[in-house]
Amino acid sequence: MMGFIWFWLVAVMIVGYVVLDGFDLGVGVLHLFLVRNEAERKTSLHSIGPVWDGNEVWLLAGGGTLYFAFPLLYASAFSGFYLPLMIVLWLLILRGISLELRNHIDVGVWTALLDGVFGLSSATLAIFYGAALANVLRGVPLQADGYFFLPLWTNWQPGPHPGILDWYTVIGGLVALVALTLHGALWLAVKVSGDLAKRACALINPLLGLVSLLTIVSLIATIAVRPASLDNYYRYPFTFVVPVGVLAALACIWFFNRSQQPVKAFLSSGFYLFFMLAGACWGVYPTLLPATTGADRDITLARALSGPHTLSVGLVWWLFGMTLAVAYVVFVYSRFKGKVDTRAETH
Repeated sequence: MMGFIWFWLVAVMIVGYVVLDGFDLGVGVLHLFLVRNEAERKTSLHSIGPVWDGNEVWLLAGGGTLYFAFPLLYASAFSGFYLPLMIVLWLLILRGISLELRNHIDVGVWTALLDGVFGLSSATLAIFYGAALANVLRGVPLQADGYFFLPLWTNWQPGPHPGILDWYTVIGGLVALVALTLHGALWLAVKVSGDLAKRACALINPLLGLVSLLTIVSLIATIAVRPASLDNYYRYPFTFVVPVGVLAALACIWFFNRSQQPVKAFLSSGFYLFFMLAGACWGVYPTLLPATTGADRDITLARALSGPHTLSVGLVWWLFGMTLAVAYVVFVYSRFKGKVDTRAETH
């Protein structure tokens, strides 16, 4: 029972990170081509300024909980994915630096450089997150001792000894990039006004069509690469509500955007991300990290779980810590609700 609880607690924190930090990654991607002048750049940045760093706390909390509850998985994954994790770390650092230092020197070259760093690091992070999830769904070449090594790429084909990048993980990266860009466009539709909001709204339907297409392609590709991902759904047919939820969320984005209800359209995008990630987690459960070298080497819930006393005590502290985190999120989002004023560059 403790294994089931902690599996879904980690999943909830990962979903929370993607939904909350996903829109400011999307705003970063849109920062590359949607904004047209300095006032719009500042407005775009001010729309996420009060919340972006708090959103990233969920990533740290998820990693810490993974280390606490599933130490074998943490040790294996963080060593095998060492190269992409270092790239992600540097991208997070560069993104934070660009946001914090942009306005320190009023020189065009300086701001242009940091705007580019912010946009490119946001886009690359989205791609890496999608590719990382696809790596987990596809599986990795686990050895008998539970460790593995992945080169950046091999022959671009999933198989017993794949690379970090192949055709399947590239699809995962594209899904994440486009879905989070859509999430960011919906956020701007909620938070800004004027021409910037109109251009953001104009992007929503094209991005939604592309997300819908990539979602179907990724589903077909996942079934082809890992047919076992459907086993839990066939065993518990009521869980087909998850893919139905994905389709319903996409339909709601279209409907609410068409009826000019940006807040509901944005929330529908959050539900889309939730159902996509929940479906991926359910597709591998109770396996935490599948092995391409044989099912007997899979890192499962039972193998990776910490001791019962550790988990029981940890659950108490986790509930306390998450209560504080949720309270902080509610306070910040309620405190900074409303649109950014383009003229005053404040809320």
